Amino acid sequence: MHTAFAAALTVEVRKFAASRVVRTATVLVVLGIAVLTGSMTAAAEAGNEEILAQLGAFADAEGWDRLAGVAAQITGAGGLLGFGVVLAWAVGREFAEGTVSGLFALPVSRATVMAAKLTTFAVWTAGVAVALVTVLAVTGVVAGNGAPDAEAFAGLGRLLALVVFSGLLAAPAAWAATLGRGLLPGIATSIGTVVVAQVMVVSGTGAWFPVAAPSLWAMRPGDVSAVQLALALLVPLISGLLAMRAWSRLQLDR
Repeated sequence: MHTAFAAALTVEVRKFAASRVVRTATVLVVLGIAVLTGSMTAAAEAGNEEILAQLGAFADAEGWDRLAGVAAQITGAGGLLGFGVVLAWAVGREFAEGTVSGLFALPVSRATVMAAKLTTFAVWTAGVAVALVTVLAVTGVVAGNGAPDAEAFAGLGRLLALVVFSGLLAAPAAWAATLGRGLLPGIATSIGTVVVAQVMVVSGTGAWFPVAAPSLWAMRPGDVSAVQLALALLVPLISGLLAMRAWSRLQLDR
């Protein structure tokens, strides 16, 4: 079993490494969020009223606090969508390109293949998280915020966790792409998830919505309890198991 998983994992890692979709998404998530964060922070520092109105509670913040807050706002929605697209591609491409039929001839179970896909995706997510936070830290120093203090490091740490959470919370895209046998159902699921999360946040119940809780926690730790944050972990766990089960029951004619 371990040998089969290792073999499947090696194949999936190679697919990820060779994929233009993954490389493009990596650049867009890391540099895109960093550029947007830097631009919005600079505009806020310059007194742009429209930008300040969008920042909400962080309109009056300064330095690292504002930088981390703005980055968390952008990552909460943009990060989840970006990760969802990549995961939808990783799963949906097998159906779109017709390569799924070849999986039935492999000595590795299809559930194991899905587990390898999810593991590869999770490792990539962690790498993106480290890269993004590193770029944001450099951005903060260049912007004149000075060396990060303990509070700034805490904010960057929460942001790191948020990026990882955003990737894990994209897991429903894998299940949706399997059920829909293509990329679009997975992407649509990610978009729908982001929209629902935004509605829940606006309604004031976002802390109890697993997809929205990590973003709120990253911005205002005191507003989200440990229980509410822990509930977010159920999303990737349940979605991953459902995706593996769906792959184990795949049929060529369905």
